[in-house]
Amino acid sequence: MTERQIWVVWGGVFTDTNFTVLEKGTEELHGPYHDEATANRAWQDHMRRKVDIATHRLFVMLATPTKAA
Repeated sequence: MTERQIWVVWGGVFTDTNFTVLEKGTEELHGPYHDEATANRAWQDHMRRKVDIATHRLFVMLATPTKAA
């Protein structure tokens, strides 16, 4: 059985161009997407909307499920 993969697009406006600390209240999470190609298309669409903000960055990420406690 093939394990199902879930992709998300995550990011926001960062405090500087090191892209390590998000500005409070700017967080974005898009998805889930069932394949990387769809996530990449969503990433491209969302990045185009804020192309004029130099510290806005989104990342395509493979979500890793964790076991419930």
